[in-house]
Amino acid sequence: MADLSVNFAGLKSPNPFWLASGPPANTGGQVMRAFDAGWGGAVWKTIGEPIVNTTSRYGAIDYNGVKVMGFNNIELISDRPIEDNLREISEVKKRYPKHLVIASLMVESKRESWHEMVRRTEDAGSDALELNFGCPHGMSERGMGAAVGQVPEYTEMITSWVKEAARTPVIVKLTPNVSDIARIAAAAEKGGADAVSLINTINSLMGVDLDTFAPRPVVAGKSSHGGYCGPAVKPIALHLVASVAKKVRIPISGIGGIGYWNDAAEHIALGATTVQVCTAVMHYGFRIVEDMIDGLSQYMDDHGFRSIEDFRGRAVPNVVDWGDLDLNYKIIAEIHPELCIGCQLCYVACEDGAHQCISPYTAAGNGKKNVNGMGVHVPRIIEEECVGCNLCALVCPVENCITMKEVKTGLPAMSWNDRTRQRAADPGCALPPTPGAD
Repeated sequence: MADLSVNFAGLKSPNPFWLASGPPANTGGQVMRAFDAGWGGAVWKTIGEPIVNTTSRYGAIDYNGVKVMGFNNIELISDRPIEDNLREISEVKKRYPKHLVIASLMVESKRESWHEMVRRTEDAGSDALELNFGCPHGMSERGMGAAVGQVPEYTEMITSWVKEAARTPVIVKLTPNVSDIARIAAAAEKGGADAVSLINTINSLMGVDLDTFAPRPVVAGKSSHGGYCGPAVKPIALHLVASVAKKVRIPISGIGGIGYWNDAAEHIALGATTVQVCTAVMHYGFRIVEDMIDGLSQYMDDHGFRSIEDFRGRAVPNVVDWGDLDLNYKIIAEIHPELCIGCQLCYVACEDGAHQCISPYTAAGNGKKNVNGMGVHVPRIIEEECVGCNLCALVCPVENCITMKEVKTGLPAMSWNDRTRQRAADPGCALPPTPGAD
């Protein structure tokens, strides 16, 4: 059986699944229920001087019948007294000593203020500290959150202040609202951070009511930019996790779009040791972790992985610059007539939106029977024109009806950077051709 326990910056967690700092980790009662359900750790909702939240604070995008594909919030840090949060952290640690409780902190940019908050939270029993340098709204307008995390010098400086006082590991939570997140991660590492977590939410406006012209969520006819999260942000999160994994040596806690075991496994494959979940818990509740644990365990057993470390970061070397991709690699689409329903969507997509490589159907296709006994007009791939873009396979409503097959070109691997290097070494050299090259 796979061992899901992990060592994160010297801390032992029963599994890699943590609650992210947010509404599900707002109280001791919630965190204890989460631990009972199977979560290995929890990052407490960010503690700081109590604020006043708006009463309308969440928005969502539904897509094709699926609720909450994207989620937006204009909620700020904890509006509960610091003393209440610290007392409940102590209670949780006493009852669940083997589970991790990480205090998320946001403090005004003064060394003495950070030192005091670090001392108080560690005295309460927190296992580690997560510095919230990522909140994109509300607190950033007050000079905290993303206002710190968007400036490498501030990130390094405040991290170093915290490390002067901290006895427990320090995690820096990174904002995605920057041009180069790896640069910010490197600044955190330089400041002494023991780990980083990412991504925090993405700056966004969720939508506009076209009758009242008020952005959502509506607060007395107005709104503000908020933080975007949920399943829709996973591709962005994976890209940024991989970018940071290539830049720093400290551990990574992956956040963004995690709702199923495979989402977590992808973050881990790109370098994360633990993963943090918020939106999916807000949607479905704490018990989703049961399926996550079962699914990840089964995946690891099926692939012979005994521990998380056996596959952590395995995908990172396969993330390369575009200029290092093999331009002589070639695939083309293949339609399997027995599965085709004759909808012609592949033809329409290719003809209007791509490269005109599909004929709507051929005479040979007329009257063909698919697995359901339907007579269908089967489109035809024009193989000599197909550029292997994948669009037809992506839009096809029938699973595996259109697949992509590799075509051997007989040409050696050749990237754009290879060509550039060869030209630089010998401007007069005859370069191998690349299919489809301009």
